[in-house]
Amino acid sequence: MPAVPVLGQSRALDRRDHLLTGSNGSHQTMKKLVKPFRAFLGFILAAVLLAAFAPVEKTLGVNARLVYFHGAWVWVALLCFAAAALAGLAGLVTRHAALHAWSRALGRVGLLFWIIFLGMSLLVMQANWNGLYLDEPRFRVPLNFAIIGLLLQAGLSFFPNPAWTSLANLIFGSALLYTMSGVQTVLHPDSPVLQSQISGIQIFFAGEVLLLCLAAWQLAWLLLKLEQKRRG
Repeated sequence: MPAVPVLGQSRALDRRDHLLTGSNGSHQTMKKLVKPFRAFLGFILAAVLLAAFAPVEKTLGVNARLVYFHGAWVWVALLCFAAAALAGLAGLVTRHAALHAWSRALGRVGLLFWIIFLGMSLLVMQANWNGLYLDEPRFRVPLNFAIIGLLLQAGLSFFPNPAWTSLANLIFGSALLYTMSGVQTVLHPDSPVLQSQISGIQIFFAGEVLLLCLAAWQLAWLLLKLEQKRRG
C-alpha cells in the first residue's frame, strides 16, 4: 500500500511546483523580450552596413554616407512622433487602451531617436563644416523640443491615466512637425537627398529609412511588452 504524504510534505511539493512553474514562465517572458531587442539591434546594424556601401557625393565625398544615415534617422524620429500623435488621437476618440499604449511607446521611441539624432548632428557638423555651429536653426529648434519632450515624458509618468499621454503626444507631435516644416536654415541644406539628381542616392536613402523604421517598430514593441509586464 503506497505511503500517503503528510500535510507538510504536500505543501512543500506544492511550493516547489509553484516555483518551477513561475521560473519557466519568467524564462519564457524573457525570451519574448529578448527577441525584439535583438531584432532592433539587427536592423540598426543592417542600416549602418547599408550606409557604408552607399554612393559617395562629389562635394561631401565619403562624409555623404554619414549624412544619409543621419537624415534617415531623423526622418524615422519624425515618423515615430507622427505615429504617436495619430495613435493618441485614435485612442482619445475610440477610448481603446491598446491605442493609448502604442501612443506612449511610439512617443518614447521617437524621443530616443530624436536625442540620438542631436548627437549625430554634432558629428555631421564637425565632419562637413569643420566645426560646430550650434546656432543653426536645424539644431537649435530640435534641441529645444528634445528638452521639452524629456520634461513632458517625465511628467507624464506621474499620471496613471493613459489618455493624458495620448493627448500630450498629439499636441507635442503636431507642434514639432508644424515647427520643423517651417524652420529656416543657415548652413544646413534644405533637403539634400530629395534634391539630388542621383537616383542611387535616393534608393539607398529609402532603404535606410525602411531599416530604421523596422528597428523603431521593434523597440516600440519591446517597450509595449515591458509596460504590460510591469502592469501585470
